[in-house]
Parts: sequence; C-alpha cells; structure tokens
Amino acid sequence: MKLITFEFEGKTCAGYVDLTEAVVCVSGENANNAILDLVAGGDAALKAFVGNEMARAPLSDVRILAPIPEPKRDIFCVGKNYYAHAAEFHSSGFDSSAKEQVPSHPVVFTKATTSVCGPDDVVMGSLDHTNSVDYEGELGFVIGKRCFRVSKQDAYDYVFGYVVINDVTSRILQKDHNQWVIGKGINTFCPIGPWIATADEVGDVTELELVTKINGEERQRVKVADLIFDIPTLIETMSRTMTLLPGDIIATGTPVGVGIGFNPPKYLKKDDKMSVSITGLGTLENTIG
Repeated sequence: MKLITFEFEGKTCAGYVDLTEAVVCVSGENANNAILDLVAGGDAALKAFVGNEMARAPLSDVRILAPIPEPKRDIFCVGKNYYAHAAEFHSSGFDSSAKEQVPSHPVVFTKATTSVCGPDDVVMGSLDHTNSVDYEGELGFVIGKRCFRVSKQDAYDYVFGYVVINDVTSRILQKDHNQWVIGKGINTFCPIGPWIATADEVGDVTELELVTKINGEERQRVKVADLIFDIPTLIETMSRTMTLLPGDIIATGTPVGVGIGFNPPKYLKKDDKMSVSITGLGTLENTIG
C-alpha cells in the first residue's frame, strides 16, 4: 500500500494511492499526524484506515505533502554507505568525519524535523550563505514497532515501509563545523515522498534501483543491494544501545555522483530541478530556491 498525506480542495488529508492511481482520502482530522499514528497503531490500525474511505480524487488533482509532515523525532541518516561514494567523498576534501575512506562501522547523524518538506516544495538553497548546496538521493525506511536490541535476523520484522529521501546538504557548512548536523539540518533540506510504500508491497528491498537527475541529467544510479551496511545491520547497530520508535525515519545513504564528486564541484543553483526515483516508491522532485 502507498500511504500519502496531501492537500485537496484546501484541506489537508491522509490516505493511500489505489491501483488505478487514484487518491483515496481516509482521514481529514489531524491529517498531519495521521500516517504517523497509523504506523504506531500496527496492523489493526492499518485495516481500520483502509476501511474508512471518505473521498477519491485523481492523483494529478492533489498536492502531495511529505507522508509524515511532522516527524516525532529527527531523521536518522547514514553517511558513506556505498563504496564508490565513500571514495568520492573521502577524496573531495570535505570529509571531516574520519581518516578512513570506507567506514568500519555505520556513520550515523541526524537531520532536524524542521528540515522536512514534500514533493514539489521549493528547497531554500538561499538559506545556505556559502552557496555550496548539494543533493543526495537516498532510500529511507520507516520503523514500524518499538525496536531495542534487535538482531539482524529479525530486523525486517521492524520495518513498516520505504520512502524516497533527498539529503540536501551545504557542503561548506558540513566541513566547517566538523560534523554534519548544521550543514544538513537547514530548513527544507530534507524532501521526503511522494509516499511510504509498506514493506509487503515492496518485497525484496535490495532489488530496488535509485536514480537521481539534476535538470534532467542523470547523476546517480545504484541498486540498494550495493549498500556497505544493509538495513538489518543498521537496525541491529542502532538498536543495540538506543530505542527506535514507530515512525522513526532512517535514510540509508547516498551513492556516487553527488555534486562535490565533480571537478570543479557542481553545486546547485536557484531554479535547478532535482529528481530522485526509486523502483516502486515514485519520484521525488524539488526545485532550488
């Protein structure tokens, strides 16, 4: 199932996209938190959600928002999680995280909840006074159950679904502050969407392919199977010492082909168009403002 939050006829709603590409409105009350509440409610909540149809509209007639517009916690992100990108980033001169090119353990940081925006929203590159805005197309997954000390063998049981994320970044701020929170937590620098596809709909997540285009030019293409630290490893590592909560969003890392991988770097400028697509998860498009 493809779960979305959207605006229709001046109201914010939550629902899902059916097999005909129509949007089914299920919730008009507290819609900003409806998908988050659904995730926390488990299978029973999902069944009740589907059975509460209120209205339908063509997908083209609605404005899609981030599926979880107001996450409860910061977005967890993983750095340097594809081999070629690890080499690209390490050699760029912007890597202040470690001396090793390929990390021996997952590199985890966060993006502020206030950085979240939705499909077709303008990403405010003007907020980066260093003019070093870069893109990072990524697969995200959503935790479905309270998760503490979960083994790799059981990890997929805790995944509710998957979503497209663009980990937009100010490279100079990322470097200057010797950590990644400030350069990545800028308002609107975390586009998410267009929907969360439930795990049963996705099937084998390692078979998914990610493609990023800038102004129509392909920059990134990778199979999820190429992750250095796969999703079960990330869940086991993170839950070993802290509790992950239903609705937590985890971005798995970006592949080779980001702007700083070019010489000179190809930073994003006003009106540049970013497009990140993942098999079955739709396309996330945003413009730099």
